[in-house]
Amino acid sequence: MAVVTTLSNNQKFTDEQSIRQCLKEFGIDYERWSPEHELSDEAPAEEVLGAYAKEIEQLKAQGGYVTADVINVTPETPGLDEMLAKFDREHWHDEDEVRFVIAGRGLFHIRSEAGVVAIEVGPGDLIRVPRGTHHWFNLCSDRRIRAIRLFQDITGWTPHYTESMIDRQYQPQCFGLSHLSGSIESR
Repeated sequence: MAVVTTLSNNQKFTDEQSIRQCLKEFGIDYERWSPEHELSDEAPAEEVLGAYAKEIEQLKAQGGYVTADVINVTPETPGLDEMLAKFDREHWHDEDEVRFVIAGRGLFHIRSEAGVVAIEVGPGDLIRVPRGTHHWFNLCSDRRIRAIRLFQDITGWTPHYTESMIDRQYQPQCFGLSHLSGSIESR
């Protein structure tokens, strides 16, 4: 389950209804998915896409997405630091950024008129960052994420960077639910 933090008042949300309600203020769609069957961590991309075929087809129909793939990033991924540097600065895309996390954890920061919100996503979390939304992304400390991505254009997301430098004002801190248990106020 995601951990969502509104940074202006440090409110944390960990239940699905509160997360959805909070993220709606920032224009972000959030869902929880469960697979039709269990997948191993080493399942090939084709098997992952097959397990979620029904959900992927529904999203394609709803959002005009034309293709889906599976990204698998680990600390051993060649060029990992360079890849991450493309997305850890505030930017926006010409199309929606849609990710369903299968394994690992990552941290989206979203900036809107409502302020800045941090969204720590993990297995089972689906997030849609609409086109034009100012955001940045970091991996958590294990530097691992495996996710299904959907695209409206087969060329993928191209980041358009802002000059705000606001991303440098926030530390990418991931805690996960186990770290926060007992200290979270679910709303």
